[in-house]
Amino acid sequence: MGFHDISFRVRYAETDQMGVVHHGNYPQYLEMGRTEWLRSHGISYKAMEDSGIILPVVSISLNYKKSAYYDDLIVLRTYLRKKPMVRIEFDYEIHNGEGDFLAEANTVLAFIDAKRNKPIRCPSDILEKIGF
Repeated sequence: MGFHDISFRVRYAETDQMGVVHHGNYPQYLEMGRTEWLRSHGISYKAMEDSGIILPVVSISLNYKKSAYYDDLIVLRTYLRKKPMVRIEFDYEIHNGEGDFLAEANTVLAFIDAKRNKPIRCPSDILEKIGF
C-alpha cells in the first residue's frame, strides 16, 4: 500500500490576518493528498466519477500540532489505512519544509453508485491497482 507525498506552498489566501493557515483549509489539503495517492496508483478520480462511482467523505478527524504559515513549504504524506471494502480510509501526516510535525488526520470515504445513491463494494479494478 505504501504512502505518497505531495509538496506545496501555503498561499496568502489560505491564511488569516496573522499569516497562519486557517483550519478550514486542511480538508482541502487532505483531498489533494488522497487524489494524488489514487493517481499514483493509476486511479483517476475523474474517470471513477465518469464511470458512475463517487466517493463522499463520511468521516474526518484532524489533530493540529503546530501552525503552518504563509509561504511555508508543506509536505503532506498520505497512507491507505487498510483494504477498501465499501469504505476507503486514509491517514495523513503534515509537516513543514523544516520537518516540523504540523498535523495528523484521517478520512473515511464511501464508494457510492451515483445513479442509485447507494453504497457499493470497492470495484475489483481499483483493488487490483492498489495491490489487493
